[in-house]
Amino acid sequence: MKEVKIGLLGCGTVGTGVAKILLERSELIRSRVGAKLVLKNVADLDRETDRGIRFEDGVFISDAFQVVDDPEIDIIVEMIGGETIAKKLMMRAIENGKHIVTANKALLAAHGNEIFQAASRKGVDIGFEASVGGCMPIIKTIRESLVGNRISEMTGILNGTCNYILSSITETGVPFADALRKAQEKGFAEADPTLDIEGFDTAHKLALLSSLAYGMELNLDDIYVEGISNIDSLDIEFAKQSGYTIKLLAISKFSGDSVEARVHPTMIPSGNLLSNVSGSLNAVSVTGDAVGEIILHGYGAGMMPTASAVIGDIVDIARNLMLGISNRIPGLSYQPQNIRKIPVKPMDDIMTHYYFRFSALDRPGVLARIAGLLGDHGISIQTVHQRGRDAKGAVPIVMVTHIAKEADVMNAMDQISSLDAIADTPVLIRIESDDMD
Repeated sequence: MKEVKIGLLGCGTVGTGVAKILLERSELIRSRVGAKLVLKNVADLDRETDRGIRFEDGVFISDAFQVVDDPEIDIIVEMIGGETIAKKLMMRAIENGKHIVTANKALLAAHGNEIFQAASRKGVDIGFEASVGGCMPIIKTIRESLVGNRISEMTGILNGTCNYILSSITETGVPFADALRKAQEKGFAEADPTLDIEGFDTAHKLALLSSLAYGMELNLDDIYVEGISNIDSLDIEFAKQSGYTIKLLAISKFSGDSVEARVHPTMIPSGNLLSNVSGSLNAVSVTGDAVGEIILHGYGAGMMPTASAVIGDIVDIARNLMLGISNRIPGLSYQPQNIRKIPVKPMDDIMTHYYFRFSALDRPGVLARIAGLLGDHGISIQTVHQRGRDAKGAVPIVMVTHIAKEADVMNAMDQISSLDAIADTPVLIRIESDDMD
């Protein structure tokens, strides 16, 4: 029986899950592939940690370059992460004619144009399903199932850490710091959660999805990114009272000439399916002209869900190897010569609805001054809510606008912030809703 030999670089959480599936479910996989997938080598500097796996002698080594240079290995599974040594190893493996499977969304988002071009030149495949949405087959869905659709919009909850934190605040009313600490205790958040809570991890994923959906070069630098660290339980409560839920969303819309690509906290109607995605789960909505809207939903992180996606990519490549083919499906969905530069729409030009919360001193005429400045910038108010005076003597004033332009909103906020009657920095949260006029 034909063997497909695999080299695994990195045996951390997900790498361990990949090794477990390859070793413990080898017969199941063989029965589906028609070939034996052999884990020839696992490379990791940490050789002391008990991973609950018994490797045969000589399988576990510390030199990753030895693995990528091994002429017998067909597929390199990169689970190291980061953008330095992982890139060097990946590029060397491609140069050696080896196929790649990775979950490294940061590397692909930042250097994917170079990496995918190199893979195309060498005729090797790159599988990266696990880089976006964990076990959700969003990449396979776009590259294969929706190949006959013009995709116009994608909206996703793509970071389990942020979704867990926001869900905790929504359900229990705990402060942000307490929700973050609980996420760290449960293993949903890193000791340094910056990449997650400031939205950068979600932006990496959005860059990949936008490229796949629209045939555009990867463009991470122009994606607008705003995290959730400034979200207050008071805003979540106001949102609930108005029939909204706050989520960190990745939003991408294609007009034909430009792409909206933005990551920020967003209010969505409580009846929206994404509003009910709680805990560490992920979900993404894709709209195509033939299928309408479809939604995928599942675990976006964790050892076994992510490892499952990695194994799916390994099997896809193994099946190609059995037939003696490669590049059957282009890495970024479009043929390389058809991938083009599509500009990302400047954030200042975005048009949407807005939620404002002003902490205003209880003085006559303050509300009128705020409304006047908004009106001066062409911003029309849809609703106003004013709560009674709090302990500090300031009054929360909440407003929801009709559709407005981002640049106008930002200019108005600067002027309102400078008013003597405004006690704290105003809060702004964008609203995505089809049922608002």
